[in-house]
Amino acid sequence: MLAPVRMMQLALALASAMLAGAPALAQDAAQLKKNMIGQWELSTTERSKTCVVTLKPDTTPQGLKLELEPDCAKALPFTKDIAVWNIKGLDIVRLQTPTGEPVIDFTEVESGIFEGIRSGEGVYILQNLAAARSLAKSMDQMIGDWSIVRGNGRAICSLTLTNNEAGPDNFQLFLKPRCDPLVANFKPMQWRLERGELLMFSASGETWHFEADDNAQWRRMPDMADPLILLRQ
Repeated sequence: MLAPVRMMQLALALASAMLAGAPALAQDAAQLKKNMIGQWELSTTERSKTCVVTLKPDTTPQGLKLELEPDCAKALPFTKDIAVWNIKGLDIVRLQTPTGEPVIDFTEVESGIFEGIRSGEGVYILQNLAAARSLAKSMDQMIGDWSIVRGNGRAICSLTLTNNEAGPDNFQLFLKPRCDPLVANFKPMQWRLERGELLMFSASGETWHFEADDNAQWRRMPDMADPLILLRQ
């Protein structure tokens, strides 16, 4: 058993450590609150339904003020219940009702990108409005005809990426005739952009991942000795 003096020393050391850590934790939450002030896009994961939210620093008894653009409730019905916002704990951005009840909680998954889940509905994204509009522009640029080529430049398949919705998150993809068996057997039918990747999905649920390389091409990952590259036709 520890002597009483030693026990007191340990208790004082623990208390000092907790007090030393408290300002840093409070500072993290304060910094997050500061960073959140401004305009954000609230959307479904595939951005087929969007809503602009302006988070303000003004305080109310229930939280901080916010503004929703007029069509938010039409695009995302649950937003009709949102009136204020707040930071909970160290890293949770909470959108709340007028009485302070949570509507949806967001946590940061990438720099400037937050994810929240609504039970029975799915995942929603909150991201900086300028970044979101840049992503939308990038997605619009993806629509059209593409070729899949080997590393030696030999084309093995042509396909079309569309903006036709195919389920809650994805868009339709169509293969053109005479594709190489590697692609024909995979038979991608849907696609989407997600966190810097282009994803293709087969009917069986298999996924191919492509990342943009330094030559503004999309390379299948993980990389291979004989890579597959997606090029605009």
